[in-house]
Amino acid sequence: MLLLTLILIPFIGCVIAAFLPVNARNREVWLAVAIALIGLIIIGWQFPQINSGEVLRYQLDWMPEYGLNLVLRMDGLAWLFSMLIIGIFLLVVLYARYYMSPEDPVPRFFSFLLAFMGSMLGVVLSGNLVQLVLFWELTSLSSFLLIGYWHHRADARRGARMAFTVTATGGLCLLAGMLMMGHIVGSYDLDVVLASGETLREHAWYVPTLILVALGALTKSAQFPFHFWLPHAMAAPTPVSAYLHSATMVKAGIFLLMRLWPVLSGTPEWTWIIGGAGVCTLLIGSFIAIFQHDLKGLLAYSTISHLGLITALLGIGTPLAMVAAIFHTMNHATFKASLFMAVGIIDHESGTRDMRKLSGLYRMIPHTATLAVVASAAMAGVPFLNGFLSKEMFFAEALLVGSNSNWWMALAAVTMGVFSVAYSLRFINVFFGKRATDLPKTPHEPPRWMRFPVEVLVVFCLIVGIIPGLSIGPLLHNSVQSVLGDQMPYYSLALWHGFNVPLLMSFVALGGGVLLYTVLRKRFDLLHRDQVPLLYRFNGKQAYESTMLELRSAASRLEKLLGTRRLQPQLVLLVFVCLAAGVAAAATAPRVWMALEPSTPHIPFAVLWLIGCACAIAAAWQAKYHRLAALALVGGAGLVVCLTFLWLSAPDLALTQLMVETVTTVLILLGLRWLPPRLLSIEQDKAEAVLTRTRRTRDFILAVAAGLGMAAISYLVLMLPAGSGIGGFFLERALSEGGGSNVVNVLLVDFRGFDTMGEIAVLGIVALTVYGLLRRFRPSPESMALPPQQTNLTDPAAPQTPAEQTTTGYMMIPGVYLRLLLPIFLVCAVYFFMRGHNLPGGGFVAGLVFSVGIIIQYMLAGTLWVESRLHLQPHRWLALGLIIAVATGLGAVLLGYPFLTSHTAHFSLPILGELHMPSAFFFDLGVFSVVVGATMLILTALAHQSIRSHRLPLAAMEAAAKEKN
Repeated sequence: MLLLTLILIPFIGCVIAAFLPVNARNREVWLAVAIALIGLIIIGWQFPQINSGEVLRYQLDWMPEYGLNLVLRMDGLAWLFSMLIIGIFLLVVLYARYYMSPEDPVPRFFSFLLAFMGSMLGVVLSGNLVQLVLFWELTSLSSFLLIGYWHHRADARRGARMAFTVTATGGLCLLAGMLMMGHIVGSYDLDVVLASGETLREHAWYVPTLILVALGALTKSAQFPFHFWLPHAMAAPTPVSAYLHSATMVKAGIFLLMRLWPVLSGTPEWTWIIGGAGVCTLLIGSFIAIFQHDLKGLLAYSTISHLGLITALLGIGTPLAMVAAIFHTMNHATFKASLFMAVGIIDHESGTRDMRKLSGLYRMIPHTATLAVVASAAMAGVPFLNGFLSKEMFFAEALLVGSNSNWWMALAAVTMGVFSVAYSLRFINVFFGKRATDLPKTPHEPPRWMRFPVEVLVVFCLIVGIIPGLSIGPLLHNSVQSVLGDQMPYYSLALWHGFNVPLLMSFVALGGGVLLYTVLRKRFDLLHRDQVPLLYRFNGKQAYESTMLELRSAASRLEKLLGTRRLQPQLVLLVFVCLAAGVAAAATAPRVWMALEPSTPHIPFAVLWLIGCACAIAAAWQAKYHRLAALALVGGAGLVVCLTFLWLSAPDLALTQLMVETVTTVLILLGLRWLPPRLLSIEQDKAEAVLTRTRRTRDFILAVAAGLGMAAISYLVLMLPAGSGIGGFFLERALSEGGGSNVVNVLLVDFRGFDTMGEIAVLGIVALTVYGLLRRFRPSPESMALPPQQTNLTDPAAPQTPAEQTTTGYMMIPGVYLRLLLPIFLVCAVYFFMRGHNLPGGGFVAGLVFSVGIIIQYMLAGTLWVESRLHLQPHRWLALGLIIAVATGLGAVLLGYPFLTSHTAHFSLPILGELHMPSAFFFDLGVFSVVVGATMLILTALAHQSIRSHRLPLAAMEAAAKEKN
């Protein structure tokens, strides 16, 4: 349960932070700090078990038959990454308190940051492949929001879109790879997958699975050729950059490769794909970093380079390479987070990050400069710092590969080391030299607690570099043990291993880096952009931009070909595609048509359907001349459908169809006035008549074909033998497992409760969309007010304009009858709602009945009278219904059952006797509330449009009268 708490608290804090006041930054900070401390306590509490080699699991069943459950799993690797994620988050939050401006919307910032942390924790703690991909995509979404936090800047919007496009595309590839992996293994449970390495590597789908998983990991960790998005993510606030580059976003791909290393590594394909991408990335990233002018840009490309180093180690595939990869992941997180925070301090205090303007900063900010120089030395791999140890391990493993005639790996490792020293010196150079005098602001030391996170991380770099065995040894051992298991190799974290080739390679890298930087500085002017090497221009951005332009052009061409501003052609295309798909499916199964045996027609039923067909044909004919008549005829066809359901012993469907017909007829009636008129000029009559005739003939043929197809499908389903379909399953289990004898209602609120929840959510979204689209035309309160001479709504003799005669037709009916209609409908709604679980009815039907009562109030009394007396507030009905439905499902979870599992409570009351109260009652109550809210919301929007349409002609007539006078 602690693992579930660890995942939930960041998302709960995300919601709370979003609603905190904008001008109270300390509240957001204390909230984030409290969540981080709780997380660290939970993780620390688990260390004894993790240290003993135990794997902690928490499982919440959801769809066990499909292998889809919420599974949280913590081993040594997940523990280490969780500690990095939460620990650096705590430091970043403290740093952001002083970095963010009071004008920034800080609640939104901390809300996004907490969601980002929760998503990353979900990735590292997931014990199910599909669940891992879900959190994986959440990291893409939350990073998109953080990178584009300053959305008023074009570079922030562009960088956010680029990052999201690349990583989300990789996430889709990862989803496909995970599904294939689960299919091969036979389970999506991570423990089962990790134990099935031989099965996966020997399968014919291994290479496609590896490629898809690699695409997901390489795009997320900015590996070649997908590295171009990371420098553009520098438009994010510096706290975001520090967190994203050190412990979260870019480390997600690294974590995935480490997690799946036991099942995917050990093959030539793994080495060439993962190792090749890593080597290309470490060389390109380190080389381009030398020529950057923006401090954050230099750190961005250095991050790309170090991620390439870790990826190359994982591609090597030896157990010692895995040790080095995990060790360098930890070291990189510490010195890179401290460097980004130091750059943020420089930018915050001097007003610029341009290295062409910065120099001599050591005299102005000596403490920050010292910290930044030490962290840069760790990045360069200077002895007695943590970066030196892990980079020496990298050299050793590269040399081992080189001993097998693959000398290019050792050469690439040394070359990358040379470049890393060069760009580290380029970074350090801003602190020395002549003191800059043309800066936007005069630099000074930041507030004490803004520098504190940098100090903590730099001290960690020193401690690990001096006493690695005591400081980081147990954590590294646990994480490596959880990945390698029985393949755990011997390794030493001692500072001195004697004079050997890896040590020589380290000194060659240090000396070569100093020499390269000196040569480049003297012979090439690094301060001019046009001196940037040609390689910089092939960083993948141009390919991305060209691809996006081609996609936009293709989408525009497809839209011109298939799209139109008119609804009718789109419906024609949709129906035609569905009809073609149905015909193709039927053609592949000719034996199905053997069921179409002639039967003796039932005369009353045939007459009923002849009436329905006549109504449908007449509606299609009348639509050409009189839309109101066509709507009435469509209602007649709907009533025939209702009677058909009754005839076939489906009273629930008949009742629902009747209510839906009533509500939709009124709503369509209100919307008829917005359809374009059918008036044509004399010159257009003949051409338009021919075009209309052709179009109507096409639509008639298509409609008849689609109708016949649906009729054939319905007939085939009705001809199935009793009990041969899925219906028998529900008939047998509705009462025993669902607690109700009304199979339809039990099916909706129990067996398919999750589907129903999705449907009511969609219904609410549709209602809000309709309301939002029509709200822009909503009349002002002044235009809705009646003129002074018509404000007496209770006087039938008051003079009325044509508009008021339409909207105040209730005056023809005594008020007492009008007031009784709504309570009567409410009683009927309650009646149908209470009987729904065992007899025809339910929340959906009850909601429609109550909605009809409200509609009648609008029709008889008018919008003004109803809204002045009934406080409808449909938005609250929608929200309340969804909350009740979700709370019902969560109630089952809290009791240890799958989401939305129903339960029936039996209790006795003094007068009423024994009562049966199923939990589905509350879920049905949520359905009722959503249906009423959605109907009222659409009705309100259309009713306001009706008022406006009446007012506009009246205003035009008044203006014409004034002009005439």
